[in-house]
Amino acid sequence: ATLKSTQTTKKEKKQWKRNTDKNCNSCEKLENNFDDIKHTTLSERGALREAMRCLKCADAPCQKSCPTNLDIKSFITSIANKNYYGAAKTILSDNPLGLSCGMVCPTSDLCVGGCNLYATEEGPINIGGLQQFATEIFKAMNVAQIRNLSLPPVDKMPESYHAKIALIGCGPASISCASFLARLGYTDITIFEKQQYLGGLSASEIPEFRLPYDVVNFETELMKDLGVKVIHGKGLGSNGMTLTTLQHEGYKAVFIGIGLPEPNRDNIFDGLTMDQGFYTSKDFLPLVSKASKPGMCEYQGRLPSIKGTVIVLGAGDTAFDCATSALRCGAHRVFVAFRKGFNNIRAVPEEMELAKEEKCEFLPFLSPCKVIMKNGKISAVEFVRTEQDEDGNWIEDEDQVVRLKADTIISAFGSVLSDPEVKEAMKPISFNRWGLPEIDPESMQTSEPWVFAGGDIAGLANTTVESVNDGKQASWYMHKYLQSLHDAWIPSQPKLPCMYTPIDLVDISIEVAGLRFPNPFGLASAPPTTDSAMIRRAFEQGWGFAVTKTFSLDKDIVTNVSPRIVRGITSGPLYGPGQGSFLNIELISEKTAAYWCQSIRELKADFPNEVLIASIMCSYSKNDWTELAHMAESSGADALELNLSCPHGMGERGMGLACGQDPELVRNICRWVRQAVKIPFFAKLTPNVTNIVNIALAAKEGGADGVTATNTVSGLMGLRADGTPWPAVGKAKRTTYGGVSGNAIRPISLRAVSAIACAVPGFPILATGGIDSAETGLQFLQSGASALQVCSAIQNQDFTVIEDYCTGLKALLYLMSIEEFHSWDGQSPPTACHQKGKPVPKIADLFGKQLPSFGPFLEQRKKIIMEYKLKHKNETRATSVPERMIFIPQKAVPTVKDVIGRALQYIGAYGQLDQEHVVALIDEEQCINCGKCYMTCNDSGYQAIKFDPVTHIPTVNDSCTGCTLCLSVCPIIDCIKMVTRTTPYEPKRGLPLAVNPVC
Repeated sequence: ATLKSTQTTKKEKKQWKRNTDKNCNSCEKLENNFDDIKHTTLSERGALREAMRCLKCADAPCQKSCPTNLDIKSFITSIANKNYYGAAKTILSDNPLGLSCGMVCPTSDLCVGGCNLYATEEGPINIGGLQQFATEIFKAMNVAQIRNLSLPPVDKMPESYHAKIALIGCGPASISCASFLARLGYTDITIFEKQQYLGGLSASEIPEFRLPYDVVNFETELMKDLGVKVIHGKGLGSNGMTLTTLQHEGYKAVFIGIGLPEPNRDNIFDGLTMDQGFYTSKDFLPLVSKASKPGMCEYQGRLPSIKGTVIVLGAGDTAFDCATSALRCGAHRVFVAFRKGFNNIRAVPEEMELAKEEKCEFLPFLSPCKVIMKNGKISAVEFVRTEQDEDGNWIEDEDQVVRLKADTIISAFGSVLSDPEVKEAMKPISFNRWGLPEIDPESMQTSEPWVFAGGDIAGLANTTVESVNDGKQASWYMHKYLQSLHDAWIPSQPKLPCMYTPIDLVDISIEVAGLRFPNPFGLASAPPTTDSAMIRRAFEQGWGFAVTKTFSLDKDIVTNVSPRIVRGITSGPLYGPGQGSFLNIELISEKTAAYWCQSIRELKADFPNEVLIASIMCSYSKNDWTELAHMAESSGADALELNLSCPHGMGERGMGLACGQDPELVRNICRWVRQAVKIPFFAKLTPNVTNIVNIALAAKEGGADGVTATNTVSGLMGLRADGTPWPAVGKAKRTTYGGVSGNAIRPISLRAVSAIACAVPGFPILATGGIDSAETGLQFLQSGASALQVCSAIQNQDFTVIEDYCTGLKALLYLMSIEEFHSWDGQSPPTACHQKGKPVPKIADLFGKQLPSFGPFLEQRKKIIMEYKLKHKNETRATSVPERMIFIPQKAVPTVKDVIGRALQYIGAYGQLDQEHVVALIDEEQCINCGKCYMTCNDSGYQAIKFDPVTHIPTVNDSCTGCTLCLSVCPIIDCIKMVTRTTPYEPKRGLPLAVNPVC
């Protein structure tokens, strides 16, 4: 047992601490530091781990809590499959401001609040962070939005779609509404914005450290891609613009999305000014934004000068934004005072937690009653205590008075519509008792049928995402209204178009053995094709082809045992979806050949464009193979798959594996079938052989049009502590060697596919075995596969994954045609230097040496960054958002056919490998100092990494042989890279090579 005193441990723990010390009396100086502070921000590593953790539930409750009805399950599935474009497309199709909402949505009160993982120890999914991650990757792709693919050309659109539409205010509600109207096909849409910047409150009142201006600009640029025009310097009540003048100018519909432009100001603050130390949130936050958000204004101004103690009044999100912003303007201490208790705080927990971490103090049950002035400046505020009576009413107890010193007061008591000129300009619409437009909450229509409203001014939305949904909702009913003017019929069920980009135009159809497949993804002959109803659902979802569950003649009919399909142990103690493997001892179909022949006829009648392949199995009998092949062909099957590979059960009957391990038997069976049918057929090969190429050659010689590679790998998945197996069948708890499937056998399948493709160039291969995404599908195509069969990935999820596979493959092909993406790995950009997903400066550039991110070194890093930020605080400089560069393909987008076999040139014998060596290079800024690289190198490698006992920074020495073990176990993507060795590689032989060996 180790012996160490408590006093020593208390002292030593400070050396390694990464979180804030609770006993620390000094506060981190945040002045002019507008770096991202969101806990939800994720790097690619964090996003992939979080997406894999998601259960992708049936009837997912998270989706029911999202105001814009995002298909959360689908976009997280896409992220888990590294299809970031597919995820962003799903998000932006329902929410055109998906990136903004990913950053600022109160997810704990919305989607996350319904997450089923709340019922588990690990807790709910970070949905907002995943949404932000996917849309930021899409933003970096610089792909333009294009018109709905189903629309006719602009000049062929009906007259009703050329109606003039005005939107007033360029905030979230208007951007959303305009985006959907443009997607519907409207061609004359104009947004009038009185400010010189876009985005409304997203730009002016949400701080840079939560929502940068370039994000707002990106979303408005996507909207402009569809032809929406924005005119600055014009708003309701200014420059003579009113609803009446807009109507006279020919606008057929108007959407009002101006927010609530005036602050709700308490009477006790009448006459107070900013010079005296008083701000409303409507004064303070725009000043902070204009000074801290590059690109928002032509010239970046100076931050408000805030010193001493600040009291923020209010308990909403805006109040906490004011509090954390005040610290960045120089405040020494910030108090947030509110009338009710902690249980009544309107702000989301995320906002409150951030303010708490930054050492803001909270003062509940206080209502301001008097401001104390001294020498013309605010010096203190008097409060009375508030209490809740037995009836739930809040009362002020004037006998309990509290006076707090303050240098600055920021009032965040909400917003109102009080400008008489604006209200006058909104005539003749009716107003409710709260002074807001009277609207129908379903259609967002005002008392004037041609005028709609949404966002804060409609009185329903409390958050950005709700404002977005107001605009989305209004767009459909504006569409209905405009079409009604031309007596055009519109369906009662709303149906808004998705977002489209040039990526969606990529053709992924293929031709194999004379058959045309709409896409290369199909269902393997396995549990997902147990019956015709399942195949029907799969075709409805968009699968390109399906292989029926293997069937036989009636004399060979089977009955399965149970249990028979179990989770693998290759992923460790992972429970739920995302299993790395399954093992099954399931036999072929229990259904008759007659059932399958009838099903094939029915399916081909309903889905003539999808390819349906009949999987058949017989013993080594020419008559049996001839009879069954005839039956399948007569039923209308497009092709046959000869199951010569089932690794369990059927081999004992002289079928499956028993026929597929001998090249002579395979050759003869293929000859029999070739003589029997005219349609194409594929021999399904077993990996449980010494050389699969010999079996493939035999199939080709027998007349097969191609092969399927491969079936499952024979294995024993595991034993319980008492020695009994799983699955254990019956009272005797016996088992048999089953078929292992899923990602665990992908290396075996890739080897089989590439070996066959190298040996038999151009011979069609239907690949199967560990295909669970477009990315892995592309690997098989590049290894020589012609089409892709999927099973285990569906067992982990459902048929809906096909949409992700198709968009993912289209994106991968499209990105290949753009020069700017040569440094990307598929849809993954190069990893920026970061800690916890947030960019970090190169401390060595600022300080001259590296510092880790823990203990006293972390404090030193913070101090260096603080000094750097303060140094640049008062710089006034011209700023602009970088001009949006739309990346255009410099060459033709490759087809699926173009990439088939592309990797074969890199695969060969060991003797063909060159002797150019690499060594490991560690990025010390990204390193989290875990020492895993050192441990594996020390005990499994070449002792080439030194681990500093004080800083825990690992360094690579000249002993590195480039084995790459360190990179393989490093938990941070791209923290270790293998770079070309600059010195000659001299192997350590132990002893010199002997001229005359002794032994």
